[in-house]
Amino acid sequence: MADDLIIGNDGKARCGWVGTNHPIYEKYHDKEWGIPVIDDDVKLFEFLILEGAQAGLSWITILKKRHAYQKAFKNFVPQDVANMTDMELEELITNSDIVKNRLKIFSVRQNAKIFLEIQKEFGSFSNYIWAYVDKKPIVNNWQSLAELPTKTELSHKISKDLKKRGMNFVGPTIIYSYMQAIGVVNDHLQDCYLFKKFKN
Repeated sequence: MADDLIIGNDGKARCGWVGTNHPIYEKYHDKEWGIPVIDDDVKLFEFLILEGAQAGLSWITILKKRHAYQKAFKNFVPQDVANMTDMELEELITNSDIVKNRLKIFSVRQNAKIFLEIQKEFGSFSNYIWAYVDKKPIVNNWQSLAELPTKTELSHKISKDLKKRGMNFVGPTIIYSYMQAIGVVNDHLQDCYLFKKFKN
């Protein structure tokens, strides 16, 4: 299908979800999506929270608010977020620069606390999440956007464990998007210019 790939002004073929006239999407696609995030627990926490914030919304909405989220949640330093007070969180509910959803906002602190517990148990959150794939990204071979799953058996497994530990907004669909974002899975289409780069 024509929409499966987008040819940018630079002549490069990109996954069609990037769309046209969305430089923020193009930058995210080129510089972050699918690139393995290893040994950077702050970024792993950031993406976990942003994916949860996206629930029911479009990803570009969250990307546009990303800087505001960083400012609101202590640059996503897990320890600092875990220490946020009820008053700080209540104030964020009136912050129009982020998604004003009380459950999502309070879940950030809860998830930070569980994140720290996982760090303590496994040495790092990176050790925990990458152990699910033996520290080797899953490289898919999709030819069209229609083939991309929204959740998998593995995302169900990770979701179930995180929920059991006490995290919120970590359903299997959110977790699969998280896996794509942090490079646990490479879902760039075969004809995307980045597919072969990340495959090797």
